Amino acid sequence: MTPSKPVLPTALYRAEQVRELDRHLITEQGGDSYAVMQAAAQAAFLRLVALLGRENKLNKRILVVCGGGNNGGDGYVIARFALTAGYRVHLLSLVGQQKLQGDAKLAAHDWRQCAGRNVTLEEVQAVGFDEYDLIVDALLGTGLQREVGGDFYQLIEKINAAKGRVLAVDIPSGLSADTGQALGIAVQADVTVTFVGLKQGLFTAAAPNYCGEIYFDNLSASDDVFRQVKPAARLIDEQVIEQALVQRPRDAHKGSFGHVLVIGGAAGMAGAAQMAATAALRVGAGLVSIATAPEHAALLTIERPELMAHGVKTAKDLAPLLERVTVIAIGPGLGQSGWAKSLLQQALAAKLPTVIDADALNLLADSAADPRRLGAGCIITPHPGEAARLLGKSTEAVQADRFAALSELRKLYGAISILKGAGSLVATPDLPEIAVCNRGHPGMATGGMGDILSGIVAGLLAQQIDTFHAAQAGVYLHATAAERWAMTAGERGLCATDLLSELPELIA
Repeated sequence: MTPSKPVLPTALYRAEQVRELDRHLITEQGGDSYAVMQAAAQAAFLRLVALLGRENKLNKRILVVCGGGNNGGDGYVIARFALTAGYRVHLLSLVGQQKLQGDAKLAAHDWRQCAGRNVTLEEVQAVGFDEYDLIVDALLGTGLQREVGGDFYQLIEKINAAKGRVLAVDIPSGLSADTGQALGIAVQADVTVTFVGLKQGLFTAAAPNYCGEIYFDNLSASDDVFRQVKPAARLIDEQVIEQALVQRPRDAHKGSFGHVLVIGGAAGMAGAAQMAATAALRVGAGLVSIATAPEHAALLTIERPELMAHGVKTAKDLAPLLERVTVIAIGPGLGQSGWAKSLLQQALAAKLPTVIDADALNLLADSAADPRRLGAGCIITPHPGEAARLLGKSTEAVQADRFAALSELRKLYGAISILKGAGSLVATPDLPEIAVCNRGHPGMATGGMGDILSGIVAGLLAQQIDTFHAAQAGVYLHATAAERWAMTAGERGLCATDLLSELPELIA
C-alpha cells in the first residue's frame, strides 16, 4: 500500500505564471475577479470546517489575520463566511481599510456589513493568541519578493508560537512561491489551501517545514485556462513507475534485465557499495557486480551471495569488468584517493549509462577537465553540499534557489541531474521542465540513503528504461519506500537498508 496524501495535480508553476492563470480565469468568469476571490475563500472555508467541525461552533474561536493585498481580501471573505456560519470570529488586519484597493477593499466592506469587527493587535494580545482554536493566515501572498520585517515579522512570530492550528491561505506568509525558502520568517501552517495553480515552491527546500498538509482547488477553471500556461515543473507520481516498469515477458532470463557494475567501497567503506548493489537487485536488475578494494571483495558476498564482487587494484583491472556490464554506478564508498580517481576516469571512458554519486561527484568537482563530457547517458545525484562543490558556490546559495541550482547543474554537466534533499528535483540537460518529488520524510536523513538511491536508479537503467524516467522513478521509489516503512515503524531510527524490504512490493 502506498501512503496516501491529498490528491494534487502534477503541474507546478512559478508565481508569475499563477498570476497569468488568474487573469485567464477571471476572463473566463466574465471579468468578475471578486467572484473568483469568493470562490477561493469558499474552498478555504470548507477546509476550516473540516478542521474545526460543524458542532459547537460558538465555542470555536477563530482569528483571521489579513494583509493588504488580495490574500488579505481572501481572509476578509473567509471571516465573513465563518461568522455567518456561527463561529466566533475575530479579524486582525495590519493594513487599514482606507488603504485597501480593488477586491480587497470590497471584501473588507462586505465583512463590516456582516457586522464583523476588526480587532487591534493590542486587543488580540490582551486575549492571547493561545485563546484561538484556529488562526487563518491571510497576511502575505505569492507576490512577496523581499524579506519580511516590521509588524509582519512580529505577528508571524506570534502566530508560530500559538497553540491553535493554523490554516494558510494560498501560501504560508513569508514563504517564497518560487524557491520554497522562508524570506526571513514564514508562518508554520498545519494546512495550506492553495488555488488555481500549484506553486513550485510549496514542495521543496524549507517548504515542508511551513506548509503542513497541502490542499488544492482549481476554482472550476476550465482546461482552456491551463492550456494557456506551460508548467515550469511537475510532481512525480506513481504513474512514472507504471510507465517505467512494463510487463515482463514470460520467457525472460537474467540477461534480459541488464548487468549493473557498482564501483566503490574503498578500504573501510565496503558497506556503501554493498547497499547500492543490493538496491539494484531489489528493483529488478538481472545481474549485479561490485568492483571494490581487494581486501574485502570476498566479504561482500557472504551476506548477499547473489552479488559478484571483484577486487580491483588498478584501473587496468577494471577494464574486463566494463566489457561485460550494461550500466555503471560509481561513487558509493569510493573515496578520493589516486585509486578512486583512476577508476572514475576508466568508468567515464567506457561511455556506458552511468550513475555518479558521492565521492565520484567530489572527484568530478575537483577535475580540471571540461565537465560537459558527461552527456545525457549519465545521471548525477548530488545532495546540496555536493552540488555546491560541483558549481563552485556555497551550500546556502544552492538551497536559496534549488531550481536555479539544478538548471546550472544540468547545463554545466550535460547530464540528467538529481538534486537530493527535501523535495528532490530531477531535470534533463535538454528539456526545460523539472520533476519534483514531494514524497519522503525527515527520517531519511541518515547515512547510506544516497547509496540506496544510486543502486535503485542503476537497477532501473539496467532494465532499458530511459535515463529521465529511471531518475524520476528511482527518486519516487526511494522516498515512497521510506514512507511505507514509517507507516508501521515511525520515521525516527530508519536505516537505509530498511528500504530494501519495501522495494519489491512497490514495483510489483
